Amino acid sequence: MRVVALVPGGIGDQILFFPTLDDLKRHYPNAHIDVVVEPQSKAAYRVSKSVNEVRMFDFKDRNSMADWANLVGVIREREYDVAIALGQSWLVGLLLWLTGIPTRIGYQGKGSAFLTNSVPLKTEQYAATMYHDLLQGLGINSSSPELTINVPSTDIDWADKEQQRLGIKETGYVLISGSSSKVAKLKSLDNAYPVKYWQQIIQDLQYKQPDMPIVVISEPDDEEFVNSLKQSTSNIKLSSPDDIGKLAAMIAGANLMLCTDSVLMQLSVAVQTYTIALFGSAQPAKLLPQSNKFLAIKSHTGKITDIAPQTVLEKIWGG
Repeated sequence: MRVVALVPGGIGDQILFFPTLDDLKRHYPNAHIDVVVEPQSKAAYRVSKSVNEVRMFDFKDRNSMADWANLVGVIREREYDVAIALGQSWLVGLLLWLTGIPTRIGYQGKGSAFLTNSVPLKTEQYAATMYHDLLQGLGINSSSPELTINVPSTDIDWADKEQQRLGIKETGYVLISGSSSKVAKLKSLDNAYPVKYWQQIIQDLQYKQPDMPIVVISEPDDEEFVNSLKQSTSNIKLSSPDDIGKLAAMIAGANLMLCTDSVLMQLSVAVQTYTIALFGSAQPAKLLPQSNKFLAIKSHTGKITDIAPQTVLEKIWGG
């Protein structure tokens, strides 16, 4: 069986779709599974264990009819048996109908008239479970499996060497990802926690656990955040993984992950690292599975900046 999934959205959306792909592969072990994703999301599939080929199409761009026709042609020539669409769009529904794929699965609503099998969209549940509901279109009614990823051995080796470079030994470490305030402003996101609050949290951690290394993830857009922390906080260590596999391997080695609602949070869930995540306006129940290992701190005002450092510290020491 040949399957193609159209998966718009960012890297976090792709990772939350992994359980659906994995369960599809479990039910059809010989299936050839391809995905069509936006260019910036292709990186997610470095840690997927179920996808054969990744194709790129910018669903959010101002695509001409020629662009859409080209996508239809590319999909038609692959002769897929099944198509799965995550978005609700009459245009995507029409596109799938034009491909001639015999089984076309998506959510009820916009564009579902062009589908052969549609399922109810239940947005109030955990996103990975919501995506997994799409498999009901193939008669698969099992529960959604846990979110897992496949980290390449070369990335695990890199993380081992990185920990040696940082001087980390048997104690393990606390990993912090603060998210870039620069990116948050550009994209109107509410996931940048103030540097001064991170400083207070780090100082308390260092006071109570002086032998526990604290590692801060330094991504290209985090320069301002990282420089501010370095100037005001002593003895923090910086790590700059250059792909999602290395990032996941570093997260897997941590005793505790402190982060905001981000891709790193989804990776932390996937590698089963104890996680405390800060949420502004987003609803934790939709982005985190129910587990004592993954704890959410939700702002009572809907603004992440209104979460007091003491609230985070109480969660760290109280669990």
